[in-house]
Amino acid sequence: MYELLKGMRLVEGSAFIAAPLGGMALAQLGADVIRFDDVRGGIDYGRWPLAASGRSIYWASMNKGKRSFAVDIRNPKGRELVAALIGADGKDAGMFLTNMPMRGELTYESLAERRSDVIVLQISGHSDGATAVDYTVNAAAGFPTVTGNARADAPINAVLPAWDLVTGMTAALGLLGAERHRMRTGEGQVVKLALSDVAYATAGNLGHIGEWQLNHEQREASGNDLYGAFGRDFPTSDAKRVMVAAISLRQWRGLVSATDTKAQMDTLAQMLGVDFDDEGHRYESRDLIAPLIERWTRQHTLAEIRQAFDANGVCWGPYQTFGEMVENDRRIAGNPLFEMVEHPQVGSFLTPGSPLFMEALERIHTTPAPILGQHTDAILAQELGLDSHQIGALHDQKVVMQAS
Repeated sequence: MYELLKGMRLVEGSAFIAAPLGGMALAQLGADVIRFDDVRGGIDYGRWPLAASGRSIYWASMNKGKRSFAVDIRNPKGRELVAALIGADGKDAGMFLTNMPMRGELTYESLAERRSDVIVLQISGHSDGATAVDYTVNAAAGFPTVTGNARADAPINAVLPAWDLVTGMTAALGLLGAERHRMRTGEGQVVKLALSDVAYATAGNLGHIGEWQLNHEQREASGNDLYGAFGRDFPTSDAKRVMVAAISLRQWRGLVSATDTKAQMDTLAQMLGVDFDDEGHRYESRDLIAPLIERWTRQHTLAEIRQAFDANGVCWGPYQTFGEMVENDRRIAGNPLFEMVEHPQVGSFLTPGSPLFMEALERIHTTPAPILGQHTDAILAQELGLDSHQIGALHDQKVVMQAS
């Protein structure tokens, strides 16, 4: 974590992945991110995977560095407290990130009446307001039809929630951009971000839309082959698998050198009348190139392949389970990205901070995710200026909850 955004205060009302991830990205850069949830716990509070204690590892992983404000949002007094918190004084405050419907006191118009320069970033499923999650957006964006083997009789979804991840980072970027605009002009605004727009924009940015409109070609699924160059997975002699990518000419020549296949590749290229220095030719000839590489990998262990590939600058990676990654990957052991962090309700586990490494700033320790309602009373007193009697009354009325 860093203190780059120290002094910035963001109120987060969120669920699922995109919005909590956007808030966490800013918290890891030093912003004071206050997440509000129902006094009984929101839908994320018990989300799988769970620790042996029954508490959510997901919650502990996605809310690092935030503060927790537990409030009954269905109670008008609760909504008033949240609205007051969003609109509270502070030059770098007045920011709200949410993927929930904005109603009553929490609409942009109502918040702007409290604070004219308020910034609200609202994430939705679709730009027309229809509901969606990553998996339904992914289905509509075309990517499952080019995932997996071309012989598959059904589209294949990705396990990685890519659109949630990209949307979360886009939300953080959007908030920083809107805050910079406010610094220059004094103007607040509402920023709208649709999960499906992120997916459709990505399809366009990667050339899929242009490929269809200009060429009227429907790209087929190609398994683990890398589109437009040479790359695929190969087995080893000790029942492991590796993924190889030879996109640049240097990567290709390194692969040929490591596998001692130069003479065979030269003969094949001459026979086909192509030049394997051209990545397109390598892609078109992939089914003839691959057996030559595979013959070599099948004769070597993963350790032997690692030594040969690394010595020749091959771009590659071993297939690993999450467990193998944690226990065996040298890029995790000793990596300052990770710390062993004690999460009070979950336990101690390897926890990442920000993947950004800023040489001009001191990197500080990662703060664990809060317990539900851990900071409620402090927020009521410090940010909202309530005294002990007022706070006690809110507790008596079950409008708020402080973790014990």
